[in-house]
Amino acid sequence: MTLSIRNQLPGTVTAVHPGEAMAIVEVRLDGGQDLTAAITRDAAEDLALAPGSPVRALVKSTEVSLATHRVAGLSIRNQLPGAITRLTTGAVMATVRVAVPGGELTAAVTKEAAADLGLFVGSDVVALVKATEVALATA
Repeated sequence: MTLSIRNQLPGTVTAVHPGEAMAIVEVRLDGGQDLTAAITRDAAEDLALAPGSPVRALVKSTEVSLATHRVAGLSIRNQLPGAITRLTTGAVMATVRVAVPGGELTAAVTKEAAADLGLFVGSDVVALVKATEVALATA
C-alpha cells in the first residue's frame, strides 16, 4: 500500500493502555524518542498491538506544529526536537522538513507562522503532534 502521508516513523510498541473506547499506545521510535498515539481500542485490538510490536507512526504534515523550543504546560504529548533541513515557502503556506533522530518529519505551516518563528535551514525546532493525530500501521 502506498500512502500520501509522508511522515512515517518506525518504532516499537512499549505499552498499550486500553480504555473503554480508546487506547493509549506508547511507542519508542527507532531514533530513541518516545511517542504517544491515541487510537480506538478496536484498532489496537485489530492490529494486535502489544509491547514489542513493530509499528510505523503516521502523521499528516498538516498535523505537525512547530515551536522554537520545548513547551511546558501543554496538552500535546509528542514533542520531537530536530533541525530544519529544508524550507519551502509559497504564497500562503510553507513546507518545513525537520530531521529528527531516526527519521524526518514534514510540517505544513502558514507562511506567516514560519516568518514569525524566524525559521531557516539549520535552525533547531520542536515538532509538536497531538496523540490523537498519530495513526499506527503494522507490517
